[in-house]
Amino acid sequence: MSGILVHGDNHFIVRGPMPDRETALALVRHWSLIEIGSSTPTVLDPWQIITSEFRENLEWAVVVPGDRGISTTVTLLLNELAARGITIYDSGLRSW
Repeated sequence: MSGILVHGDNHFIVRGPMPDRETALALVRHWSLIEIGSSTPTVLDPWQIITSEFRENLEWAVVVPGDRGISTTVTLLLNELAARGITIYDSGLRSW
């Protein structure tokens, strides 16, 4: 299963199940900060960044607010996913 994890103006195409809110935040923290010599925490092992995926194969989407807005290209992709019936989860909302 693959999805997109959006953080501000950055995004990751991810292989793995849709993360819950806390895991999505942990993934963004881990992947946004480069720490030489650090290893991935075991709890995050089910997810990995992949370099490409067909849009049709994306099954989930999570948005984690950042300092900058979502890029136009990623916004178009999120709109396309929503039109296909995929719920876009926003970690900044209490309802999630």
